[in-house]
Amino acid sequence: MYEYGTVVLIEYPYTDLVGVKLRPAIVIKDTNDSDFIVVRATSQPRLSANDVTVEDWQEAGLLKPTIIRVHKLTTLETKLVKRKMGKLSARDLNSLSICIRKLFEQ
Repeated sequence: MYEYGTVVLIEYPYTDLVGVKLRPAIVIKDTNDSDFIVVRATSQPRLSANDVTVEDWQEAGLLKPTIIRVHKLTTLETKLVKRKMGKLSARDLNSLSICIRKLFEQ
């Protein structure tokens, strides 16, 4: 089981489902079946109202400064995880939670 805020390296599908890219993702919810909900993480600084900058990216096991694209929610099979990288810090988890709430209030 993966906790909220766990950073995983995963085969993340392109939105057109033509291929996948090995990339970090942040676990939002693991419901104890073979799937979980994740959001995409990227090093590309395209900031929008639905993005969260990871302040403590090294502590989270990320290799470079990272943006969480909160509106890129995806349900994937947990077997796609290549490895667990780390976990977001308390302040980054708080920022993520605030952004998720705002996303669904819009």
